[in-house]
Amino acid sequence: MNYSFPHKIQQSIVLYLILTMNVSFAQTKIEGLLYLNKKPVSVEIKDGNIISVQQIDKYTDESNPVYIAPGLIDLQINGYMGIDFSDQNLNTEGIRKAVKALWKQGVTSFLPTLITADQEHLRNSFSILAKALDDEEIGLSVPGFHLEGPYISPEKGFRGAHLEKYIRKPDWNEFQELQKAAHNGIKLITVAPEIEGAISFIQKCSREGIVVSLGHHNGNAQQIKLATDAGASLSTHLGNGCANLIDRHNNPLWPQLADDRLSVSLIVDGFHLNQEEVQCFYKIKGINRTILISDALDLAGLEPGEYTRWERTVVLTPDVVKFPAENVLAGAASPITAGVSNMMNFTQCSLADAIQMASTNPARLIGLKNLGEIKPGMRADLIVFKMENSKIVIQKTIVAGKVVYSNH
Repeated sequence: MNYSFPHKIQQSIVLYLILTMNVSFAQTKIEGLLYLNKKPVSVEIKDGNIISVQQIDKYTDESNPVYIAPGLIDLQINGYMGIDFSDQNLNTEGIRKAVKALWKQGVTSFLPTLITADQEHLRNSFSILAKALDDEEIGLSVPGFHLEGPYISPEKGFRGAHLEKYIRKPDWNEFQELQKAAHNGIKLITVAPEIEGAISFIQKCSREGIVVSLGHHNGNAQQIKLATDAGASLSTHLGNGCANLIDRHNNPLWPQLADDRLSVSLIVDGFHLNQEEVQCFYKIKGINRTILISDALDLAGLEPGEYTRWERTVVLTPDVVKFPAENVLAGAASPITAGVSNMMNFTQCSLADAIQMASTNPARLIGLKNLGEIKPGMRADLIVFKMENSKIVIQKTIVAGKVVYSNH
């Protein structure tokens, strides 16, 4: 029997079929071992979000097991694969290149980090970064920015590789100018609590919903307490941004470790901290107050050698970046993925705990409520990986339900 429909009804039927097809194409399932308990699950994704997580008896390719975890979130990264987020000639294409390179490492979200520089330099850098967020691929993976400095200690050792001539006292109007250039994208700022004006500045940042971290400082116990009372909630790369020689009793480490209100970010690349330091920091702060970061430079992934960065010569080794002139480290050369693997090896923590420190905890800290966990309603930012020789090897990276990297 043949049916004929008026033209408008035919158009409606075609539109309905197209919409139905699009819905079905937007829905997919991923199977693997859930990072939390290593049980096989099927994660169902629709329109970029997780709609169900079902335990299954077995999955399709059990002979080649893979794990599923939320995508990694790096709160401190200065650049990657030759792309420097502070470069005054940086453009959207360069930022996209860095985003895609980080996807290969399982990083689905990160905060491009700018370090101490003059005001014009910082303002221009934030303008470039903010403009790039209009690009959908970049915007999905860059929820904001981290400003590390310029309101830090000018003391040698504590300032690390930051240039002393650009270090200055906190200035709220100056910061507001940077925040405007960043389109209100500065989510995290690292400040030294002992410098003049720091406490009132921290209070203002906290009122504005900006996460304040204490770092590159030589604050005493009272100054650290005042900063924490004012709203500081994190310690930036604890154990680094610190002089090589400190008083064994009165130093910035003990008060930050002792205060339960402060979480800590750690660079666990095997060079910024030794194994025993990582073990102690982890035992004190625990799973919920430890955050893994990379602090990677744009040199990460490049050939070892001497490079000129921030008006000075630094040395890239196969493992880390050094600033020989002041005998300090200048940044990491490994992505956060290496930190997750090292954290398990150093502390014997579980895969679930290591992933929490590199995904769930950073998401909670900066208010990314739809990221960092695998459960219905969350955005489908996922990594699929194998464990080979105790190291994570990324197989697929998924952002908002879309496979953005596959090694096949």
